[in-house]
Amino acid sequence: MALMVEDLGKRYWLRQGGPVTFQETLTNAFLRVRSTPFWALRNVSFQIAPGESVGVVGSNGAGKTTLLRLVCGLGRPTKGHVRVTGRVAALLTLGAGFHPQLTGRENLYVSAVVSGLRRREVKQLYDSIVEFAELQDFIDQPFRTYSSGMQMRLGFSVAIHVDPAVLIIDEALSVGDAHFQQKCLGKIEGFRRGGKTLFIVSHDMTVIRTFCTRALWLKRGALIADGPAETVASQYQEASEQETLSASRGGA
Repeated sequence: MALMVEDLGKRYWLRQGGPVTFQETLTNAFLRVRSTPFWALRNVSFQIAPGESVGVVGSNGAGKTTLLRLVCGLGRPTKGHVRVTGRVAALLTLGAGFHPQLTGRENLYVSAVVSGLRRREVKQLYDSIVEFAELQDFIDQPFRTYSSGMQMRLGFSVAIHVDPAVLIIDEALSVGDAHFQQKCLGKIEGFRRGGKTLFIVSHDMTVIRTFCTRALWLKRGALIADGPAETVASQYQEASEQETLSASRGGA
């Protein structure tokens, strides 16, 4: 299996009154202030075979990004296990894994090496990465000066050039301009046809239907559907439309 998720759960503790300082956290622990458990994910299990293209759908707060972060090793699950076979490249939250004070060039090298490439391999791929990202004139500028679109370009270009066995993409592509989005979609299609594993989150059902053969539907942290992409996308769209209609009637 390229990816195996077994009984995965992620719990957070919520406290009334918003964020707390470190001192407040220690005080609350000493005074045994009670917090409310919130399960961002609970009892989620599925397997993805090598070469599968799987989409994840669900409304905001359903647990999609939490799932992707755990698959990428960014955080530990409260329960369950995640096993990934082969090199993983991920494009998650914009700027994730990049240091704002480093230049685009420095971040490119650091990100590619962290993803598993040797420095000499990064050097060989450098020109191609920068050219695809269309950042030739800005690559030596601090990353903090990059627009969201420029951040996405660099992140996506690095991700596809490390030749991963599994490519994980969150909604970050939505910030790019139409021209670059088409370039990205073309690369994703080539990646899919090359027999690599694709794991993608998107609110755009056209993307799910076009690039995925299978889809997972998360709702309030639970996996409620796992099946053909067309079927799950249609079920999700119908449920969303019903919820919107009910909400509009309730507010009338």
